Amino acid sequence: MLRATHASALLDLPQPLHLALGVFDGVHVGHRAVIQAAQTSARETRGSWGVVTFDPHPIRLLAPERAPRQLLASLDHKARLLERMGAEFLLALSFDHALAALSAAEFIGLLQQGGAIASISVGEDWRFGKGREGDVKLLRQIAQEQGWVINALPPVMHEGERISSTRIRQSIRDGALANAAAMIGRPYGIEGVVVKGQQLGRTIGFPTANLALGEEQLPPDGVWAVHVTCDSDHWTGVANLGMRPTVDGTQRVFEVHLFDTAPELYGKTLEVEFVHYLRGERKFESLEALKAQIEQDAMVARAALSADDA
Repeated sequence: MLRATHASALLDLPQPLHLALGVFDGVHVGHRAVIQAAQTSARETRGSWGVVTFDPHPIRLLAPERAPRQLLASLDHKARLLERMGAEFLLALSFDHALAALSAAEFIGLLQQGGAIASISVGEDWRFGKGREGDVKLLRQIAQEQGWVINALPPVMHEGERISSTRIRQSIRDGALANAAAMIGRPYGIEGVVVKGQQLGRTIGFPTANLALGEEQLPPDGVWAVHVTCDSDHWTGVANLGMRPTVDGTQRVFEVHLFDTAPELYGKTLEVEFVHYLRGERKFESLEALKAQIEQDAMVARAALSADDA
């Protein structure tokens, strides 16, 4: 998948272009409807299809007081999710004051620097241009002049309410991961780079990969059964998110013990999906007591994950 920050980079792709436009935080079920509309348009005609998004999230510039502190997916994580969907390009436009000042017509002109446009897919309430002056009605007017197809998708509902990144973030904060997964269309997960920890797990027979925590939304602290992906490798395991009160309790950490393998992972990016919540964090009277509990956690996690595959 081609990743670019300027539309002109798309000129080298097979033309014409089929664009899905949006922020797409989390690439949830509603986002996927928009993205798949671009994919369908490309299949029905010809050319290349992909996503146009913004980095950082526009609300962080336009209304920082309302901006979420944490996102559902970093830009790199979003790129990997889109690549799995088959997207042929990701154009991540830098959302700065200059871009925010473009009129609706100027923004469309910027997209046209990538080559011939065949279709544009958006949510039906999508707005663009300075002061949010552009809407689907304007897009259709431009499309009629240019010979484009406009796919304006209605919101996707879950339990009678519109799916949104805000709803999903709240579900994750509340620990309602099954509800979040239903709206995302997959178990919720975060990405992190493996860094060196205290290596205490090795001394008690449970080596862990310690992930640097970034800007992605975290679920409640505790012990989780997880799926782990690194490049083309997939594993299962048990993870602890929290303060590690038995050891030091000074900072929040996220550590993952992989079942039946101990690859060298320092410096690599792991995607960890939270599949089953096992228990909350608690302080143990000794490392031996902690080790016994981890053995129990691993057994329960294996059983829960095996039941999912049955």
